[in-house]
Amino acid sequence: MRPGIPVPVLVLLMSLAACSPPAQPPAAPPALAASAAAPGQALHFTGTGSVTGKRQTLAMGATHPAEVFRLGGSLMLSGDRRPGLAFRADLIGYHDGRRGMVGSGVWTDEQGDQVFSELRGSGTAGALIEGRNTGGTGRFVAASGTYRLHWRALVESEDGSVSGRLTDLEGWARLEPPALPSSGARP
Repeated sequence: MRPGIPVPVLVLLMSLAACSPPAQPPAAPPALAASAAAPGQALHFTGTGSVTGKRQTLAMGATHPAEVFRLGGSLMLSGDRRPGLAFRADLIGYHDGRRGMVGSGVWTDEQGDQVFSELRGSGTAGALIEGRNTGGTGRFVAASGTYRLHWRALVESEDGSVSGRLTDLEGWARLEPPALPSSGARP
C-alpha cells in the first residue's frame, strides 16, 4: 500500500455524481415514494458503493503530486424515495495537492439510462466529495440534484491500482423539472 493523495476518493465522488447531499438534505421539496412521485418531485436517497480502477501520478516536487484517475464499480441506493436501486458508476478525475479534486461521473441503471454529474472535493482520504447532477439519458434526461459521500481507500498499489468504498452517500434527485404554473391567459 502506498500512502499519498487518495485519488480513489476523487474518483469515488464522481461515481456518486448521481445524487447525495450532507447529513441534512439540501433545501428541496419534500420527497415522495418513488412509485408515487409526481413529476418534478425530489427523490431523497442514501446508499453505498465500491469502485476499482487506475491512477497515474506526476511528481511535481516532493509535496505536490498531480494525479489523474479512472474508476468504475457499483452503487446501491436505499429507501423508498430513490431514483433507482442499482447503478454502474464510472468516474474520471484530476487531483492535485493544491487545488483539490474535480471530476465527472456517469451512473448507469439496469435499463441503460444514465445520470451525469460533476464532482468536487479536497482529495484527501475520508474527505467529503460533493456531486451535482447535470442531466442524463432516457428517464434521467432532465435529472437534477446534489449528493455527498465519503471515499474510503481500501487498496492503493504501487502500479496505480486502487480500490475503495463509497460511504455515507446521501442526496436528492429530481427526474423531471417542476411544471410551470399556468398563467391562465390564452394566446
